[in-house]
Amino acid sequence: MQGLQLCADLHGCRGPLLTELPALRALLIEAVQGAGLSVVAERFHAFEPAGSGVTGVVLLAESHLAVHTWPEQGAVTLDLYVCNHSADNSAKAEALWQTVHAAFAPQQVDLQRLQRGSVTMRSNI
Repeated sequence: MQGLQLCADLHGCRGPLLTELPALRALLIEAVQGAGLSVVAERFHAFEPAGSGVTGVVLLAESHLAVHTWPEQGAVTLDLYVCNHSADNSAKAEALWQTVHAAFAPQQVDLQRLQRGSVTMRSNI
């Protein structure tokens, strides 16, 4: 379960990625593959009425990427967790983050990086 989790709130975003499911889906799938990660499944939903926002998740062999948009606020939330089961995938997580961040071009970003898991065994106390 060791890996890197990136949680971000993006503010001041504009453009079709906030409202158009096909555009958001294409960005995320291409970004995942471009980072060298493996898509297992995906699920996206566009809210009604049209233009109300999109939510989506891409399940990865390495874990997940979830994105939610609020076009009325120009905001996006993102949760990316990439585990390191067979190799250190932190650089791939960072590359994926950079691609998605650049595509939304936010004016402000609140980003949290969390190193998850441990290389040592822990007891359940």
